[in-house]
Amino acid sequence: MIETKQARERAILVGIIKSGQDEHEVEDFLDELSFLTETAGAETVKRFTQKTDVANPRTFVGSGKIEEIALFVTENSIDIAIFDDELSPSQIRNIEKALGCRILDRTNLILDIFANRARTAHSRTQVELAQYQYLLPRLTGLWTHLERQRGGIGLRGPGETEIETDRRIIRDRISFLKTQLKKIDTQMSTQRKSRGKMIRVALVGYTNVGKSTVMNLLSKSDVFAENKLFATLDTTVRKVVIGNLPFLLSDTVGFIRKLPHDLVESFKSTLDEVRESDLLVHIVDVSHPNFEDQIKVVDETLRELGSKDKPSIIIFNKIDAFSYTLKEEDDLLPVLKENYSLADLKNTWMATDKNYKTVFISAKTKENLEELKKLLYEEVKKIHIKRYPFNDYLFENQEVT
Repeated sequence: MIETKQARERAILVGIIKSGQDEHEVEDFLDELSFLTETAGAETVKRFTQKTDVANPRTFVGSGKIEEIALFVTENSIDIAIFDDELSPSQIRNIEKALGCRILDRTNLILDIFANRARTAHSRTQVELAQYQYLLPRLTGLWTHLERQRGGIGLRGPGETEIETDRRIIRDRISFLKTQLKKIDTQMSTQRKSRGKMIRVALVGYTNVGKSTVMNLLSKSDVFAENKLFATLDTTVRKVVIGNLPFLLSDTVGFIRKLPHDLVESFKSTLDEVRESDLLVHIVDVSHPNFEDQIKVVDETLRELGSKDKPSIIIFNKIDAFSYTLKEEDDLLPVLKENYSLADLKNTWMATDKNYKTVFISAKTKENLEELKKLLYEEVKKIHIKRYPFNDYLFENQEVT
C-alpha cells in the first residue's frame, strides 16, 4: 500500500494599513499571521493589504480590492483566505460569497491551532469551549448540522428553525463544558496546594521564544519543544534544584498579539500557574526584529491577569542569532543590531533598566547558562529568606552549580 502525502492547503493573507500605521508594522503582523498559517499546516501563497481608516463593514476591504482578491483566488486555486483581524458574521458571509473559498479570521486560525495542539483532556476541554463560544454568534447562514450528532428527532420545538436548534445544542454544550472545566479547575487548584510551600517560578513570554527549551535546560527534563507557534498548551511543572535551593518551575502557554478573549477565559486554570507564582521569568527572543512590541504584549497580558507587579527577571534568549564575531574581526562593520556583541547588548536599555534583573543567554548553545542559574538562585533565595527568615543559615557559603 502506497501512502500519498496530503497536499497542503493554499492560503492568502489579508490585512489593512490604518491611518498613521507604519507599513513595516503591518508587514510584521502578516509575517506572524503567515507563521500561524504554516503552523496550522497551510501554505501562504500571497498577501494583500489596503490602506484605509477603518475596515469595510461589509467585506473588510473595499470593493475594488475584494474584486482583485477574488480574481487571484480563482486563477490560483486558493483554498482559504485568512484575515488578520476578527471578522463579524456578516463580513464572513459577504466575503465568502465574493471570493468563493473558505474564510478564516485570525481568531479562528488560532483556535484551530490550539485544537490541533491540545493533548490532554484538560486542554481539549478548554479549546472546545473557546471554539463554541466563538461559533455561537456566527451560526447565521452556516449549515452546521450539529443536531445530527445527537439525532434530530425530539430536539426541535414547534416551528423551531434549524439555526435555533443549532444554537440550543451549542448552548447546552457550552454549559456542559463549563461544568467540566469547573471540576478540572478544582482538581488543578488542589494539585497546586498539594505541592507544599515551595517557591514557584513561572516561565512566561511571547509564543516561540524558547520557553520550553529553557525549561528543559534548567530541569534536565524533556518537555516538547518545536519551532512552531504554541508548541506547548498544557502547563508543565518540574522541580528544579540550584545549589541547595529547590523550587518549582512551570512552563506556560505562550502569549500572542490579539490572543482571543475566549481562549484567555477558558485557559483560566492554566494561567493560574502565572497568577499564583512567586517569581516570573519573562523570556524574550532578542533576535526578533520587533521584540520590544512582544514585550509590551506580554506585559499587557500579565496586567490583565493581575500579575504585572510580581517579582520578575527577564531572559533575553537567542543571542546566538547575532553575528557579533564578524564585528570583532572588522571594526569598520556598521553597528547594526545583527552584529551586536554580547558586551554591546549589555550596554543597551535592556540591561540597564532598573525595573528588572536581566540576563542574556542562548538556550540553543547554552551560552551564559551559568549566569542565568546564578541570577535565578539569588532571586529565589530572596523570596525564600523573606518567607522563611529562620532558614537563612542554609545559604551560608553556598555555591551555585
